[in-house]
Amino acid sequence: MPHPADSDLLQAHVATLAASPLAPWAALAPWALPPQAPAIVRRLLAALPAADYAIDGDVAVHRSATVEPGAVLKGPLVVGPGCFIAAGAYLRGGNWLDARCSIGPGAELKSSFVFAGTALAHFNFVGDSVLGAGVNLEAGSIVCNHRNERAAKEILVRGADGALRPTGCEKFGALVGDGARIGANVVIAPGALLAPGRVVARASLLDQEIAP
Repeated sequence: MPHPADSDLLQAHVATLAASPLAPWAALAPWALPPQAPAIVRRLLAALPAADYAIDGDVAVHRSATVEPGAVLKGPLVVGPGCFIAAGAYLRGGNWLDARCSIGPGAELKSSFVFAGTALAHFNFVGDSVLGAGVNLEAGSIVCNHRNERAAKEILVRGADGALRPTGCEKFGALVGDGARIGANVVIAPGALLAPGRVVARASLLDQEIAP
């Protein structure tokens, strides 16, 4: 089976991408999507049916979604049908949530795209990432988006050939494929590409810059 090129990675990891509102950006490399998150989310927001969404400035929440008091919603933001945003959740930097997503108490989501049925349990951070459908992050798991530990900040990804290569970005968390399961207290280092169905064991570090 051939390895997907950068332009195919999003569709290889997220089966519903081509049928979603993000289809116009399907050929982008996954690390090219989060830097454009504010502009993309504003464009998506402008096309929403006002009858279905409560829109306040650049924050749109579907009328079937539940947002508990104490959640902080900073635009641009689209919260899809049937979503649940818990008290203490913090969404900022341009986010798009598909249907039936759950952002638990104490969870922070920044500049990310989240597909249907995905859940951040509680006390999670996900930055500059794309999460496929049906992904679950257990409590305390973190998707890092910045290489704080070194002077050179550019994010590297490990390609299908096993070699590390630059992305041109200094902020990128992960592309997490459909149905992945991320255990409690996991740390995912920047630049991760997680295949659909991947399971990451609890209390582990996943850093794909480290040679397997």
